Order: sequence, then C-alpha cells, then structure tokens
Amino acid sequence: MPWEGTNANTDVERQLEAPLPWIGMYVAGASLVCTLAMAADAFHGFWSKKYWFPSKYFALDATSLALLAVAMKLPVDLTTRMYAVTDRLAKVSSLVFLSTAMANFLTSLGSMGDKDVLMNVTALGILVITVTANVCIQVIQVHSYLSGRLVFVEEILAIIAMLILLVMVSSSALMIPSTKRYLEKKYHEMHKSALNEEQVDMGRVTTEKLRVLIKKYWVMAETSSPQFVIARSVTCTASGAVSFLIALILVEAQIRMGMEFSILNNYYSSYGWSTKWIMISQTIGVIVGTIAPAARWFIAIWFRSSNNGSKAIKGAFTVEGYWTQKMVEWEQRSLSVKIRHLKFRKVVHCLRGLVLKFCIFVQFLVVLASKLVLLVSICITTPTILCLNYVTQLRQRRVSDSGSSRHHKVTESTANSEVDIRHYVMLLEGEVELPTESVENICKEVDKVIQKGQKKKPIYLLKFLCKSSNFRGVIEFDSRRVLSLNSQDLPYCWSLAVVTLTSITLALPNVEKQKSNHLLNSVTEGLRFIKLIDSLHKKGDLENIRTAADVVWILHELSGKAQKTVLEFKRGARDSLMKNPLNWPPKVIAANSMYRISRTILLTHSAENDKTDEELFEQLSIMIADIMAACLTNLPQVITMKCHRNAIEEREKSVCKAALLLGETEEILALLQQRELPFLDPDRAAYIEEWRALMKKENKNNQDSV
Repeated sequence: MPWEGTNANTDVERQLEAPLPWIGMYVAGASLVCTLAMAADAFHGFWSKKYWFPSKYFALDATSLALLAVAMKLPVDLTTRMYAVTDRLAKVSSLVFLSTAMANFLTSLGSMGDKDVLMNVTALGILVITVTANVCIQVIQVHSYLSGRLVFVEEILAIIAMLILLVMVSSSALMIPSTKRYLEKKYHEMHKSALNEEQVDMGRVTTEKLRVLIKKYWVMAETSSPQFVIARSVTCTASGAVSFLIALILVEAQIRMGMEFSILNNYYSSYGWSTKWIMISQTIGVIVGTIAPAARWFIAIWFRSSNNGSKAIKGAFTVEGYWTQKMVEWEQRSLSVKIRHLKFRKVVHCLRGLVLKFCIFVQFLVVLASKLVLLVSICITTPTILCLNYVTQLRQRRVSDSGSSRHHKVTESTANSEVDIRHYVMLLEGEVELPTESVENICKEVDKVIQKGQKKKPIYLLKFLCKSSNFRGVIEFDSRRVLSLNSQDLPYCWSLAVVTLTSITLALPNVEKQKSNHLLNSVTEGLRFIKLIDSLHKKGDLENIRTAADVVWILHELSGKAQKTVLEFKRGARDSLMKNPLNWPPKVIAANSMYRISRTILLTHSAENDKTDEELFEQLSIMIADIMAACLTNLPQVITMKCHRNAIEEREKSVCKAALLLGETEEILALLQQRELPFLDPDRAAYIEEWRALMKKENKNNQDSV
C-alpha cells in the first residue's frame, strides 16, 4: 500500500511538472519583450542623437513590472531543483536581467507625476525585495551544500547589484520633485529674459526671428526635460557603471562555465529544455539593456575628463540641496495624523524625525558614493581620453588651416550664435555645463523638425493665397444692409466665415470642376491653421460659433433652409439663456451665418446682374483668400504661444509642434510679410470682429477725409 501511494504521488508530481517547460518559454517570451523594448529605446537614442537615451518604450510602469515579474520566475522558485550548469546560469541571468532593467528604468521617472513615481518605485521595491528574499531563503536552506553550488559568487554579486540599483532608483525618485520646482522657477526666469530680448511686433515678425525663438525655447525645453536631468545626474551615471560591471560578471560566468561544461544542454530541472532559452533571451537582454546605461556613464566620463575634470574633483564631495530637500520638508512638516495623547505624539514625532534623518544620511551616502564612482572612473580614463582629444584637435587644426578665410568667418558667426543659445541651457545647482556637441545636436534637431514641416507645406493654400492682394474680403462678406434675424448680431470666428463662404461658393453651378476642387483643397489645407488661430480665443469664448463652422462644413443643405431654421428655433426657444445668440445651438448659429452671408452675396450680385457663375466664383474665391490671409497673419502668435507652454512635461512636444508648424507655414509667412497689416494688438488680431471693426473705422475715416 505505501508503494502504491508513493507511485501515485510521483505520477501526480510528473503531471504537474509536465507543463513547466512551456511555462519556461513563457518566461523567455516575457524577457524577450522587455529586451525588444530596451532595444527600441537604444535605437531611438542613436537615431535621434540623444545619447542620454530617453525611456520611450521601456518605462517603469505596470506593464513593464508585470513582464519583469514573469521573467523572475526562476529566482523566486523555491521548490524546483536547479543545480545543473544551464539551470544555474539561467537563474543568475534572471537576476542580472532585473538589474539591467532597473538601470534602464531610471530616466523614465522624470516623465511621471509624484504619485506615479511613488507607486511605481514601491512596486519595483516589492518585486526586488521578493526576489532577494526568495534567493536568500534558498541559500539559507541549502547552506550545507553551498560549496558545490555553481556560480554562487556571481549570484550573490547580482543580488547586491540589484539592491544597489534599487537604492539608486529610490534616491533619484526623491530628487525629482525638488528638481522640477527648481527647473520650473529657472524656466520662468529665462522665459522672462527671452521675452525681453524678443520685443517684436508679432504682425511683423520674420521667419528667421521665429526660428531663433524656437531654438531658444527648444534648448530650454530639452535641457529642462526631467528625463534628461535624471540622465545627467550622478546616480544615473553610477547606475550605468553598476549595470556594466554586473553584465561583465554574467559574461565572465558564462565563459568560465562554458570552458568546463556544455552550458546550453546541461539542464536537469523540471523546466527542461526551456532553461536554455530563458538564459539566451535574458543574456541578450542584458547585453542590449546595458547599452543605454553604459553609454550615459561613458559619455559622462568622456565629457568631464576632457573639459571639466577639475570641477568634477571639486564637486565630488558636495551634495547639492535638491537631493535632500524633499526629506527636509517632510521632517519640518507637522504630523498629519491627529494624536491626542501628548507624550505619544512626541514619541511618534521623534521617531519620524529619526527615520527621516537616517534617510537623509543614506541619501548623502548614495550621492557621495555615486560621485566617487564617477571620479574614480574619470581618474582611470583621463590619460587615454586626453590623448584621444589631442589627436582629434591636431586633425581639426589641419582641416581649419587648409580652409578658406570665408569658412573661418562662417564658423565664427556660427560660434557666436551658438554662444547666445547656450545662455538658455538650463542646469541644476552645481551642474557642469553641457558639452558644445550636445548643444549643437539640440539645435540641429530644430532644423530637422522645420525641414520635416517644409516637406508638408500646403501647396494648394499657397497658390490660393496669391489671389488675395488686400484684406477687403474681411468686411465685404457680411453686409449691414442684410436684415438681422435677431436683435443682437452674432459675432464671427475665422473658420465660420471661411467655411460658410466656401460652402456657398462650391454650390454655384456652371463652374469647372477643377476650380471647385482647387478651392476645396485650399480651404481644407487652410482650415487646420485657421482652427489653431481660433484656439487663441479665450476659453469658452465663441465656442458655439467655432462648432457651428464644423456644422456648416458638413451640412451644405443649410444654405436653402437657413432663415427658416433660425426663425423656427426662435419661435420654439423658451429658455431665457437662448435670448443671447451666443448660447444658440451650433446648427442654428451656422444657419444664421449662412443666411447673412448668402443674402450679402445676393445684394451684391443684384447690383451686378451681368456677372456669370464663373466670375462670381472668382469674386467669392478672392474674398475667401482675403479672409484666410488676414487670419493667417496670426500664425507667428500661434507659434510663439506653443513655445510658451508652461507644463514641464509638455514643453518639448509643444515646441516641436511649433517648429513643425513653422516649417509648414514658412512660405505663407514670407508671402504675408509683404502686406501692409492693420495696426492691431496680437490679442485683438486673433478675432475677425476686431479686424472688421478696425477696417470699417478706417474706411469711414477715409470717406470723411475725402
């Protein structure tokens, strides 16, 4: 009977262990996904020449943590026997893989809010501590067999590296809130400085001035990017050193074991043949994932060795205030928990103070240790780097000596402009200046984005705007002679005027299809820019009017029923709010616009009965071109406003959109700069009604003078 029970248990155990190889493949698959994400970040960094490698695809979030939790299946497995070479190497590679992932995670902390940072770092800490605890439990339980445990030293080193990196991640997370506040304050100071330097009339601003403006804000946005700031920090560069060293340890272990055993086929655990795939996928992940952290470390060494070695030595034993500012604030803050008992309250307060002081002390140690790692790295590599720099300088001198004087002048002027841009580089307290190459790469990015925009320039719109020679269409499209359907006239926005006129124009019969298509394509291209200018209006201002423009663009049949639609609505409206036409539904506003503009055209056309449909089409096209030209004179303000985006997380994208918009509209701006513009404040110029009022006033003054 006992034998039967034993056999039954063995059979059950075999059945339960049968799917483990496939579970192992699932682990390998999760590791491979993480590897691909890290590879994508590395490729993106090289492609965009951002050698600080921002975390775009592999960030510290729920998805990445879930994948890593799956990838850590082997280290947390306490029951499966894993004593063979392949099994042991797979287990160590898992630990090193997690360390590498943590080094890649560091920069992604900058793109999170404070709450997200807390949640994600806590989740990462739980994962790391769980893995560490499981490995330690296993080591303690089999301590009598440790002498025969393969790659045991490497396993312990991997655990130590993992814990060190967790401390570095936590240290960087504590630094983020204070650095964001500091950068925010500094950004506003530089923003004021930029505004003082750029006191130009937005109606007359040139494309070259806009290009310089975008470069200034691009440099400010890039250098104040939280991810870039973390990438420049000493904890991040030191994490690169740890990541690189632990990767070397893994490679060393695999080479050493490979000289004694067959590391791909020596497996005896229940995971079977899948352990070799886990080892392979995670080893590749370690190699690929080490690229970004190690590159940050090497670049920091290269730069500080060649340019600022003395400053690096001076700052090696100082800890800037922003590293501990958050914890100091917590220490000085009163207890949020209400405790009535005075003595107990004092005890809790003292305990909290002691814990925070200890954390501040640990933070000091982490920062100093990170700086020491960087300093030692600099001292070791300085002779080699100086020799390489000397050889490079000799080559550059030969090239510059053989160059012409004209080339020298161009280089000098470029250098002078570069110096001006460098004033807008945002650095933290005690941070050394960025290398010239980095600033040049940042400026080149602007030119690339502008060139990208130039490839998307609106061809139809450019040709169409050439029809406009003045801005008369702004006042001619709606006549006061048209009887109003309401006691209070509705204001227009740019898009409503354009789409209503276009809808009427396209409805004209006996017009060549090619001309109609050209008008439609031109207005379609222009509407994207017109809506950007309409968005300059104050929040909630003319919101229903702008929505009505979309209604007109979709519903051409409103032209025939416009008056009826408005009158029926007025008869049925009982809400007191509807007495104000600004509160009317968009469809009714669209109908009112269609009614007024179509009646204006009829009044004009009745005085000129001899006009054909083709001639009327051309007249209305010129009117539309006038309105669009007047509207697009506000493009510099749109570009500038995009540069002035306040949210620190959105600045980079917003300035990028501004550069793209400049590239798309550069020729339009050059065309409109040749016009004589009415004298309007930039804020007022964004409203078509302000244009109409000013032009009517000017016409009246001209008539009075005559």
